[in-house]
Amino acid sequence: MSLHPAVAAVRHGVRRALADVDPGRTVVVACSGGPDSTALLAATVFEARKGGQHVIGATVDHGLQDGSDARAAAVVAQMAALGADETLSARVHVDGAGLGPEAAARRARYAVLEQVAERFDAAAVLLGHTRDDQAETVLLGLTRGSGGRSLAGMRRSYDRFVRPLLDVDRADTVAACLVEGLETWDDPHNADPAYTRVRVRRTVLPLLEEQLGPGVAATLARTADQLRADMDLLDDLADAAYAELREPDGALPATGLAARPEPVRRRVLRLAALAAGAPGSELFHEHVVAMDSLVTDWHGQRWIDLPGHLRCSRADGRLRIDRVAT
Repeated sequence: MSLHPAVAAVRHGVRRALADVDPGRTVVVACSGGPDSTALLAATVFEARKGGQHVIGATVDHGLQDGSDARAAAVVAQMAALGADETLSARVHVDGAGLGPEAAARRARYAVLEQVAERFDAAAVLLGHTRDDQAETVLLGLTRGSGGRSLAGMRRSYDRFVRPLLDVDRADTVAACLVEGLETWDDPHNADPAYTRVRVRRTVLPLLEEQLGPGVAATLARTADQLRADMDLLDDLADAAYAELREPDGALPATGLAARPEPVRRRVLRLAALAAGAPGSELFHEHVVAMDSLVTDWHGQRWIDLPGHLRCSRADGRLRIDRVAT
C-alpha cells in the first residue's frame, strides 16, 4: 500500500531535519494540537524510530483563553498517544506591553522552548511552520515596509530551532492528519479577524489567488528563499564590521562607518543600538536612518532619541549610544 502524498511530504521534511541529529540525541517538538504541529509530531516519532533519536513533545499554555489548562492537558495526552518518548506542558505569562498579544505570546513561547531544550540538552527544537506561514510572513513584511530581512521570511533553522515543513503546504498537514486519523484542535485565535495574520490568511491571500491565479503562496515563499542567502551575507558582513569598528567603550568611529556600504553601515548601527539595550520590537527603520544621518549628513545635530530610553549622539568623530536618565 503506497504512502499518501501528504504524509510522505511531511515525513520527508522531518527526515531532512533529523539527518544531522545523531542517534541517542533528543529533539523537542513544539505541539499546539493544531494540524501543522500534530502532523509534525507524528512524522517525527516515525522518523526518530529509524534514526534512534529521543522525542519530547512540548506544548505551551499561554493562558490567553478560558480552559487553556485543560487544552494543554489534552495535547499532552495526545502527544503521548502518538508515541512521544516524553511529554510536557509549560504555562507562560504573556505580557503584551509594547509588543501586542501575538508578538508577546511568541516571545514567551520561544523563551520557554529554549529552556526546555537546555534542560534536556536537545539537539533541535522542531517547529510546525508551513509554506503558507512563510507566505504570510513575506506578505506582512511587504505591507510593513520592513526591509529585506522580513521579505526573507522565517529562517529554516537558527540556534536549535528548525522548521522542517517550510516546503509543505498547510493543506498537506491537514490531509496528513485526516489520513492518519489524528484528531486536531482549531485555535479560535486562528479565525479571529482582529489579528492581522488571520486577515492575511483568510482574506488577502485567497483574494490574490483569485485575482492573480494559483500559486501565489508558493511564489512568496520562493521569494523568501531567494532573498535569505543575500540577507545572511549582509548580516555576516555587518557582524564582522561591527566587531572591527566597535571601540572598547562601545563607541563607533564616524569615518570608519562612512567607509562602509550603506546596507552594511545601517546594520552595524542597528547592532550597536541592540547591544546598548534598544528593544528589537521597537527599533524601527526610521531610527536606524536617523542614526545614519549622524554619519552621512552630520551638520552639528546633537542626538537621536531611540527606544529603550537611549540616545545616539556624535562627538569628537565618534558615535555613542547611552542610556538617558529617567
